[in-house]
Amino acid sequence: MSNVKENFLRYVQIETTSSETSGTCPSTPNQWVLAKMLVDELHAMGIENARVDDHCYVYATIPAKGNHPAKVGLISHMDTSDGVKGPTHPVIIEHYDGRAITLKNGVVIDGFPFLKDLQGQELIVTSGDSVLGADDKAGVAEIMALCKRLTAPDAPEHCTVCIGFTPDEEIGRGTDLFDVKGFGADFGFTVDGGELGEIEYENFNAASAILTINGTSIHPGSAKNKMKNAIDLFTEFHSMLPENMRPVNTEGYEGFYMADEVSGGVEKLTAKYIIRDHDMEKFGDKKRFFASVVDFLNAKYGDDVFVADIKDSYYNMSEIIRKNYHLIENAEKAMKECGIEPEIIPIRGGTDGARLSFEGLPCPNLSTGGLNFHGRKEFIPSHALGKMTEVILKIIEIYSEKKY
Repeated sequence: MSNVKENFLRYVQIETTSSETSGTCPSTPNQWVLAKMLVDELHAMGIENARVDDHCYVYATIPAKGNHPAKVGLISHMDTSDGVKGPTHPVIIEHYDGRAITLKNGVVIDGFPFLKDLQGQELIVTSGDSVLGADDKAGVAEIMALCKRLTAPDAPEHCTVCIGFTPDEEIGRGTDLFDVKGFGADFGFTVDGGELGEIEYENFNAASAILTINGTSIHPGSAKNKMKNAIDLFTEFHSMLPENMRPVNTEGYEGFYMADEVSGGVEKLTAKYIIRDHDMEKFGDKKRFFASVVDFLNAKYGDDVFVADIKDSYYNMSEIIRKNYHLIENAEKAMKECGIEPEIIPIRGGTDGARLSFEGLPCPNLSTGGLNFHGRKEFIPSHALGKMTEVILKIIEIYSEKKY
């Protein structure tokens, strides 16, 4: 499956940054370019049912070869983060010497503990101008290399494999219009994780909160006991949220409150928050506490000075995956058989698999091998691309056995 690296280098050069400000699906037109390229490549492999729908979701099914009833789904997303916008120009370091990597614009990749283990390997890095796009074009490339292997004349017997490539995952819309029923899988895996060996099935419970503060604007010269400066009121509100529950002070399974965006002035201010916790009870406590701070300050400053709209976004898929734990056991088995030490870690974020799991498609997340996502220092070892392709092939082999 030597084509995986070539796949990756081809895909990352198509800029597919998604945009939260867009109301269309996909949110940016270049996602269509990659979607149509993938469909053309799948057709060239002989997968005639490959298609892109009206919303830029790519679907394909590789029928079983032999009597193997399982139907396994593999899903990755085509869009990339807008953390650093601009076209991607990948750079290959053929034999990494273990020292700091200097890119354009003064960007230096150094100080990461995992670098010492990569000495001697070939790395694909950014030019320093943008993200690399390994999140998640590495997953796309790995799945496409698997498709090439399973459609080759000497392909091994295998179960049915359902392929899905989604738009707009980076802006939280990746599964909004995903056709779970039409996809046809019994269960699946998203291939959208980081360092080689990671397996993830515990993600945050997530909520968004829009806080509106209605102030009173008075000339500052005569403001005493009259002005209600919405900016000052916001700082008071924010200071009442526990400082030890901010992202900068949390890790592992610890949840947080985060002020994500603030806009406005003296008379009116809007703050967008995200609320996260792996534990459902603690998640509920955080939402109730947020609302209680609103009530407390309204009692102090007047009704409706503070208005909060709190909405749940997604939930921890662990309760679904624990009922389908063969997915984790077989992912671990596949990695070990490919010479990779698996590591089960919680996701400090969300994943398309979370929503899909609650929509009837149990779907944990697998590593892609990429590192330092969403920034100019993003890179991936070429070795990891090949290894993850081997892993997902091994998973298909496991589910092609009569007993799994």
